[in-house]
Amino acid sequence: MTKEFSNMQRAEVLTQALPYIKRYNGKIVVVKYGGNAMINEQLKQQVMEDIVLLWLIGVKVVLVHGGGPEISDIMGKLGKEPVFIDGLRVTDKETVDIVQMVLAGKVNKTLVNLLEMKGGKAMGISGMDGRLIEAEMKDERLGYVGKIKKIHATPVIDLLEKGYIPVISTVGCDKEGNAYNINGDTAAAYIAGAINAERLIMMTDIAGVLRDKDDPSTLIADITLSEAEKLKEEGVISGGMIPKVDCCIEAIHEGVKNVVIMDGRVPHSILMEILTDEGAGTMVMGDRK
Repeated sequence: MTKEFSNMQRAEVLTQALPYIKRYNGKIVVVKYGGNAMINEQLKQQVMEDIVLLWLIGVKVVLVHGGGPEISDIMGKLGKEPVFIDGLRVTDKETVDIVQMVLAGKVNKTLVNLLEMKGGKAMGISGMDGRLIEAEMKDERLGYVGKIKKIHATPVIDLLEKGYIPVISTVGCDKEGNAYNINGDTAAAYIAGAINAERLIMMTDIAGVLRDKDDPSTLIADITLSEAEKLKEEGVISGGMIPKVDCCIEAIHEGVKNVVIMDGRVPHSILMEILTDEGAGTMVMGDRK
C-alpha cells in the first residue's frame, strides 16, 4: 500500500509540474554554479541530475561555473598564498595561468563528464573559446582580473542549437591574447543577457535576500529593481549580498527576464524553482508597470 501511495504521489508531482514544463520548453535558463554546492560531492551529483532532467524536458540549460576553492587549493600546493582585495583575487601572471588550468581544465571537464554520466549531452568551453568573453584589465592593483567589454555569444548559441548543454568556465581574454580571471556572477549575468535567457539562477550559500540576515524565515520572495535599490539604502542588502544583487540588476538591464538568488545547499533547489509554485530563493525582476 505504501509503495502504491508513493507512486501516486510521484504522479501528482509530475502533473503539477506540467504547466512549468510547457512554459520553459525551448526556453534558455542560465545556471551560475559555485559555492558549497560545488564542493559537496552529494550536492554536486544532485545539481547535475537537475540540469540533465531540465535538459531532457526541453529546457535549454547553460551552466556557468566558478571554482575559487579549487584555485586556492592548487595555489597552496604550488606554494602561492592567495591575496584578495575587496573580495577579488589578486591575479598575477603565474596565478592567471593557474586559474586557466583549474577552471578551463580540471573543473570544467569534471562537470562535463558528470553531466554526460547522468545522461546529458554537454560541451565544455571557456570564455576564451571563440572570444566568448572579451575583457580588459579591471584594476591594475588586481593584475589579470578582467572587466567584461563584450560577449560574443555565437559559440553558446551554436552549442544550444546542436542540442548540447554548454558548460562555461569564466576565463576571458583581450585582443592581445592576455587571459583574465572573470567574476563568475558577472560573467553569468552578461552571458544570460547576450543569449536572451528566460531566467538566470544564481546558486549561493544563503537562502536569498533576507530582511533579517540571521533569520531564514524572513526571506523576501521577490523584489523589483527599484525595491532592490531601496533595500540597499536601508542596509537590508549589505556585505557580500550587494555584488550578488548588483549582478542580478545588471542581468535584467542586459535583457534577462528575471533572476533568482537561491541556496544551492538545498537538494534539488533548481527543480523547486523551475517546476513548482513555491519556487526557491529571491526573484529579482524589472519594475512592475
